[in-house]
Amino acid sequence: MDSTLLATIVGGLLVLLVLVVLLYLSVRVVNEYDRLVIFRLGRTGPHLVKGPGIVFLIPIVDRPVRVDLREQFIEVPSQTTITKDNAPINVDFLIYWRIADPLKSIVNVAYFAGALQGIATTTLRAVIGDILLDEALSRREQINEILRTKLDEVTEGWGGKVTRVEIREITPPRDVQDAMNRQLSAERTRRAVITESEGKRQSEINIAEGAKQAAILTAEGARQSAILTAEGFRQSQILSAEGYSQALERIYGAAQTVDQKTMALQYLETLKALGASPSTKYILPLELSRLVESFSGLVDEGMRGRGRSAGRAALPDADSEPPA
Repeated sequence: MDSTLLATIVGGLLVLLVLVVLLYLSVRVVNEYDRLVIFRLGRTGPHLVKGPGIVFLIPIVDRPVRVDLREQFIEVPSQTTITKDNAPINVDFLIYWRIADPLKSIVNVAYFAGALQGIATTTLRAVIGDILLDEALSRREQINEILRTKLDEVTEGWGGKVTRVEIREITPPRDVQDAMNRQLSAERTRRAVITESEGKRQSEINIAEGAKQAAILTAEGARQSAILTAEGFRQSQILSAEGYSQALERIYGAAQTVDQKTMALQYLETLKALGASPSTKYILPLELSRLVESFSGLVDEGMRGRGRSAGRAALPDADSEPPA
């Protein structure tokens, strides 16, 4: 009884163990970034690429292969290549890649990363061999793009995708490095001389520009001053001419009312002033004789006027009666 019970328990445990093993072999949890390529009795196909999520397998019949779809990189060690002008250089670079087709990456190539690294070294030598040393040192981005394109064409049949290639370092020979250092030093010296001369030229331009602006301002000030001076002089002349004109008009107006008697009296006052002067020489106008004649005429006329007035006083009035 006890032996039968023990055998039953052992049998049950064995069945449970077998069921656990079968469950483990038949169930897989596939992550979002993974895919399972299932070989069923050695055969596979697009319909046997499973994931993500829970995938059920047929124990013993199915053999799953897990494929990682995340982007990865390969570090290619330093490679010695020869440029088009026969200059040896050492180049190391990185290759970033990912699996685009899980089925091809398992069926068409045994080890994708190793195959990619091998084809990358040969492609690098082919690309560097077609360019000169100066181009290899200065056209790094173009070299990266050429390498990426060529590697992507090759790995497309392997189910992979080369996303980018980055050259980390290009090391030329020692003598080339020395020549580059000398060239760089000469270039820096040239730039320093150019910068210094450019600064001096700009300084001289600024000084000349300042002097020109100062001269322009000075000339403009002198011009404005001359204009103002001329305008003031013109206004002064205009006012003087207007005053002189008004004086002449007044003199002319006064002269219109002066008669010959007044002129004769003015001549006499002038002669009187000359006679009172202590000078021994006298300058007499040519019209002195005319003045004397006019003055004599005025005296005679005055005398005749007085005689006529006296005669009128002596004559009797015609209307009065004769004396008795």
